[in-house]
Amino acid sequence: MQHPGKWTCRSLVHNHSCLRKKTSIFDLIFKAMTESTARHSDFLSKATEIIEENISNAQFGVSELAEEMGMSRSNLLRKIKKITGVSVSQFIRQIRLKKAMDMLRQTSLNVSEISFNVGFSSVSYFIRCFRDYYGFPPGEAGQKDAREEPVRPTVRHKKKGKAVVYYVAAIVILVSVGVWMVFLKPSSSGSIDLEKSIAVLPFKNNSSDSTNIHIINGLMESTLNNLQKMEDLRVISRTSVEKYRTAGKTIPEIAGELNVSYLLEGSGQKIGDQILLHIQLIEAPLDKHIWSERYRRKATDIFDLQQEVAKNIAEQIQVIITPEEEERIAKIPTNDLVAYDYFLKGMDLFYKGTREGLEEAIPYLQKAVEHDNEFARAYAVIAISYYYLDVLQAEKKYSALINNYADKALLYDSKLPQSLIAKALFYMNNREYDLAVPHLEKALEYNPNSALVINILSDFYVNHVPNIEKYLEYALKGITLDIASHDSSAASFIYLHVSNALVQTGFVDEAEEYVNKSLSYDPQNLFSEYLKAFIQLAKHRDLGRTKELLIEALQKDTTRLDIMQEVAKVCYYLQDYRASYEYYRRFMEVKEAQNLDIYRGEDAKIAVVLAELGLANRSDSLFQRFKEYADNDQSVYKHLSLAAYYSYKGDPKRSLEHLRLYSREDHHNFWIVLFLEIEPLFFNIKDLPEFRSILNEMEVKFWNYHNELKVLFERKELI
Repeated sequence: MQHPGKWTCRSLVHNHSCLRKKTSIFDLIFKAMTESTARHSDFLSKATEIIEENISNAQFGVSELAEEMGMSRSNLLRKIKKITGVSVSQFIRQIRLKKAMDMLRQTSLNVSEISFNVGFSSVSYFIRCFRDYYGFPPGEAGQKDAREEPVRPTVRHKKKGKAVVYYVAAIVILVSVGVWMVFLKPSSSGSIDLEKSIAVLPFKNNSSDSTNIHIINGLMESTLNNLQKMEDLRVISRTSVEKYRTAGKTIPEIAGELNVSYLLEGSGQKIGDQILLHIQLIEAPLDKHIWSERYRRKATDIFDLQQEVAKNIAEQIQVIITPEEEERIAKIPTNDLVAYDYFLKGMDLFYKGTREGLEEAIPYLQKAVEHDNEFARAYAVIAISYYYLDVLQAEKKYSALINNYADKALLYDSKLPQSLIAKALFYMNNREYDLAVPHLEKALEYNPNSALVINILSDFYVNHVPNIEKYLEYALKGITLDIASHDSSAASFIYLHVSNALVQTGFVDEAEEYVNKSLSYDPQNLFSEYLKAFIQLAKHRDLGRTKELLIEALQKDTTRLDIMQEVAKVCYYLQDYRASYEYYRRFMEVKEAQNLDIYRGEDAKIAVVLAELGLANRSDSLFQRFKEYADNDQSVYKHLSLAAYYSYKGDPKRSLEHLRLYSREDHHNFWIVLFLEIEPLFFNIKDLPEFRSILNEMEVKFWNYHNELKVLFERKELI
């Protein structure tokens, strides 16, 4: 995250001037809603017409519709989801089913013939989809009222009883985004209408032999991965459920925190060449066990076991599995069970999330590819592991290895998201950022609902290639995805990026709303906590209060170097150099001891603090290092850094020259506008008329850009 203190926020009252006019705000909203509805209606009519023209073509899907509509696949996915609340494939399926209903009532064709005429290659799959959509099988269509509308499918477990569904109609006016919520209430019979959402809790190893735990963890992850391939089911990620391995919380408590309807528990062990696995599916709101199964399979049948478990769970929850999804579930990662065993051991260590875990994981993953030299996923994870070993280091040791393994992953599976991400990370490690972009964008194209890729792209445009417009665009794309389909941690970071991007472009009130959403998903997200401290600064201009909030965040995790240097920076702006030094000193000690390549642009501020405390030699050394950094900086901040350097060194002419060059950049960061006139590095020139003139021009340019962005993103329906 590009932290705000690198280098301001004024009120957005001028953006709400319509409130002061005679025209009713409700008139304006009604007009906007009417125009929006008309546009959406035309769009859906065109899409429906194209689907109907290709109704019998079973291969006509999302990509084909996007091409016919003249849109990118990702834009089509976003727009259909926003208008209809369903995915594109579900939208296409509904058109096919409505056509099937017409044919059932108006022709003498049988179910099998109609199935193929409306583009279903499998009759059984057609019947399942039809029943799920209409609430009865196609064979009963002639007995139903022709005006009968499709029903929202509900899940009931063996018990009969009338479900109670509540629909609430209301017009809600929010500053930035509307949230539709479905409230579920148990019926009098004890049955419950459930969203198809599940969390797979960490499986327990029943064996006293701890060396087999990787197999049990592997079964847990494969179950989760196979369930994630089903579009009709929302599945929580492994990272979000891992904390419940030893949490000791009740089923309803866990379900409430993860916002899911079902929990899956598992336990097992490997005895000789046999795998024993016990699975329990729980209806979470009622803490009711609705299905369990014991499996005993040969270890050689592990992939069949993984597929069987996932399909059984889907059947119990009444999840529709498309033929394409069945094919993806049936695809095994490797034909070599020895390679797979090494891979599972490596992944078990990889998921520890520590440097030691990565270092221990790599040899196992390397053994996996030695046994299967076409194991794409293993190659990709090796590359990603080496990247994270290198990422913060001043000396990059592993670039060649990252490149080698990423290329092999792409060779054996060019559409695997991990393969594309691995190659992008290689280019980022080499600071060849332009070459990383196509791989990240292709990863998003193949995985348009991936919060992981969206977060990487957001981070890319804030930390690696600063571009406020792109940062805001990708951050906002994160919330146009189905936010409910992501685990709480991923959703928290999506909202964090949105908030950070909005405040950097001057949308302070909106930024505050989104950072609060981020914290509601994950109250422990300290990135969001300290961003909120700076948003409060933008609103109230109280540096003292900002310092207090940052110290509160740091006290929750005293190892956080990012927060530590933010506290030091606020003390620096308050000109409390002794307090600033104490935080900077701790920050520098860890940075130098671990040879970390982080916050290089902060050296000038630290140098000022050292100079103010009489530590001239250390100050000069840091200023020299900062000058080398600024000279080689390829970002938009190059000339700003050089202007600061020459100002402090007493060369106002060169400082103003560089500041003028920076002022010509198209996109300015809000924090620059806020902090520049209180920046001690510029104290030597802050009273010069030309400095004031440049600062005023930058402020006018920033707010003009702010207003242009507002129009742009409203047109793109991103805000």
